[in-house]
Amino acid sequence: MAKKSDQYCDFCRRSSKEVGMLVSGYTSCICDECAVKVKEFVELQMQAAGKAKAKNKAQNLLKGKTIPKPVEIKNFLDQYVIGQDHAKKILSVAVYNHYKRLTQPDDSNEVEIEKSNIIMVGSTGTGKTLLAKSIAKMLHVPFTIVDATVLTEAGYVGEDIESILTRLLQACDYDVDAAQMGIVFIDEIDKIARKGDNPSITRDVSGEGVQQGLLKLLEGSVVLVPPQGGRKHPDQKMIPVDTKNILFVCGGAFDGIERRISNRLNAQVVGYGASLKKEKIDTDNILQYVTPQDLKSFGLIPEIIGRLPMLTHLNALDRNALRRILTEPKNAIIKQYIKMFEIDGIKLEIDDAVLDFIVDKAVEFKLGARGLRSIVETIMLDEMFDLPSSGEKTFRVTLEEATKKLTHADAARLSAV
Repeated sequence: MAKKSDQYCDFCRRSSKEVGMLVSGYTSCICDECAVKVKEFVELQMQAAGKAKAKNKAQNLLKGKTIPKPVEIKNFLDQYVIGQDHAKKILSVAVYNHYKRLTQPDDSNEVEIEKSNIIMVGSTGTGKTLLAKSIAKMLHVPFTIVDATVLTEAGYVGEDIESILTRLLQACDYDVDAAQMGIVFIDEIDKIARKGDNPSITRDVSGEGVQQGLLKLLEGSVVLVPPQGGRKHPDQKMIPVDTKNILFVCGGAFDGIERRISNRLNAQVVGYGASLKKEKIDTDNILQYVTPQDLKSFGLIPEIIGRLPMLTHLNALDRNALRRILTEPKNAIIKQYIKMFEIDGIKLEIDDAVLDFIVDKAVEFKLGARGLRSIVETIMLDEMFDLPSSGEKTFRVTLEEATKKLTHADAARLSAV
């Protein structure tokens, strides 16, 4: 480093008197302002290179060069999601078949393979969103998550149906060709269930109205999409997007559907078929018996159920699964906290008894996998505040310490999550 009057920046040719700092190398110098600009330029170039690489992988995928087999997809999902083997198999097969059909040439004489959109039923925190995210990460295709609760019929307060495709376009920098072969995850699909079969003086604008609007997207049609959203920019030029090759994955908790499934299974049959109904039913995991008929009784219209032919359920997480979720996946919660402390030069150690205690509390509060993070955050909060400035290099969490922290925390607030 040097700051001499006879030295100049080799980029902007300003002298050391005109800049804040001048850094000299073996044969050249650079000022502080140019160094910042060079850093920004390099970062932009690296981002562009990363996008180009991802686009390359997506193109190879769509040309059929690198379509992973269902077993490979499931093995990848196993690294991020614990359990849910049945849901993983259905997702793996559906995604493999979807991208396999995209590689087939357009020929009117050939058999036309239709896409199989997916609907997942499972209580909160069981991994519905994580499964969809993990698949998109593996395939390097455009992916977006949309919350169905904000959608309303056209002309009413809320977001239009087309905003789903606006977000997909934004996820791939408005590359229409890439967007037309992406994946859309529609979360909280159960929240747009029909409010009731009885006619009402008011329109069901956020229920059945939204379902009717989704039909054209799910089945496949050319939709005019506002690039900046619908109502704030009424004069914008619309972008036509063909949804024929977009894979839609829907997920919802369908709270209360277990009661409908139970009522259907307990229906008595008169005659010889009665013995068939006496088969043992697993009441602890009633969701495994879910059928399209149950979705219809919950409030989804038959047309939308028909456009979501792949139906799967996610098992409720037991104590075993929650314990594995804490430590085993690539992005396990404990691994994330170890990494966060490691960035500050602090080694985090957690006793096995603490992990068991966290799982017990998650089971008690019925929080699912998301609740694990709430509990860990409560236990770690004070240390995450104090340790970065304390100079300490190690931090060990004991059962006594964890119990004390959680006792003093607002347990009622956690149990209400």
